[in-house]
Amino acid sequence: MTVLSFTAETAEAKVRAAEEAWNSRDPERVALGYTEDSEWRNRDVFLTGRAAITEFLRAKWQRELDYRLRKELWAYTGNRIAVRFVYEWHDAAGRWFRSHGNENWEFADNGLMRRRYASIDDVAITEADRLLR
Repeated sequence: MTVLSFTAETAEAKVRAAEEAWNSRDPERVALGYTEDSEWRNRDVFLTGRAAITEFLRAKWQRELDYRLRKELWAYTGNRIAVRFVYEWHDAAGRWFRSHGNENWEFADNGLMRRRYASIDDVAITEADRLLR
């Protein structure tokens, strides 16, 4: 039986904390928010465990340069939160992208995320079209 149950305030706090951690672009810091055996789906990549998450994020931020993210609480119930997000980044050739998506999160009773499922779409933009600076 799950004991953890979010309120509007605690769900919003989780979203803000996640946004802040991801904007740090520090894979180790971000990974500490997940259980040791956390399960992820990120686009078409499936991961299990904090070590795999750390390596995934390290590679991500080597490809996705000047990454800047905004998350928005979409819904919550019990120990689950749904988030929509947008982030902008550029590749090594200087091409800019805006990525939109949705995440479904499930938390363990200790407050760490044990499951994260993300669906993401990318749109090419110009540097002048950036919204997140």
